[in-house]
Amino acid sequence: MKIALIGYGKMGKTIERIARERGHDIVSIIDIDNRDDFLSDAFKSADVAIEFTMPTVAIDNYRMAWQAGVPVVSGTTGWNEQLPEVKAEIEQNGYTLFWSSNFSLGVNIFMALNKYLAKMMNQFPDYNVEMTEVHHTQKLDAPSGTAITLAEGILENIKRKSKWVKEVRHQADEIAIKSLREGQVPGIHTIRYESGVDSIEITHNAKSREGFAIGAVVAAEFTVGKKGLIGMEEMMAELPK
Repeated sequence: MKIALIGYGKMGKTIERIARERGHDIVSIIDIDNRDDFLSDAFKSADVAIEFTMPTVAIDNYRMAWQAGVPVVSGTTGWNEQLPEVKAEIEQNGYTLFWSSNFSLGVNIFMALNKYLAKMMNQFPDYNVEMTEVHHTQKLDAPSGTAITLAEGILENIKRKSKWVKEVRHQADEIAIKSLREGQVPGIHTIRYESGVDSIEITHNAKSREGFAIGAVVAAEFTVGKKGLIGMEEMMAELPK
């Protein structure tokens, strides 16, 4: 498979290594200083582009890739408010975007566990729920996209909660998400249910970027030949059981 990389920071370099190890060719690498390469024959030859950049440029990157006829796999977060607009554009034009707030297979197992636990805790109103996420100091968006996805999974299943808020809960129907930025932490997400008599915690701790990179390359393999807005839920459903 021919892969183009959009974004060549630490994550991009890890994806490059993993992709080559899985037998794929890297035909184009686009970073901040060579954006004209979206128009190159090399980029247009790609079966799929993998994009990890910043929320301020992500949507423009998708559009440049789509105009070149290349489907996109992206893990850039922080632009979620524009998702309805992007989804409509994809549906109208027949584009392809595989987007996920987190490509780690372990995190997606954790997300399924989070929903299951929330469904159980819906029956026990004495427990309040909050979340803490920790990432490296280079991460610009807070809360993380993964934390927001986890919060949405809780909101779907606990009727007494209606929204998430940053840092501090002011109303009983809110879920507080606390964000910490420390060193080179790849990502830690902890969900805590607290009552007057005990507490219950579940945590996912990413040890390196490797897990995210593997998931992104597997997602690229899955995306070739697909249309529309797709994500980890669709891919996980098709993985060999």
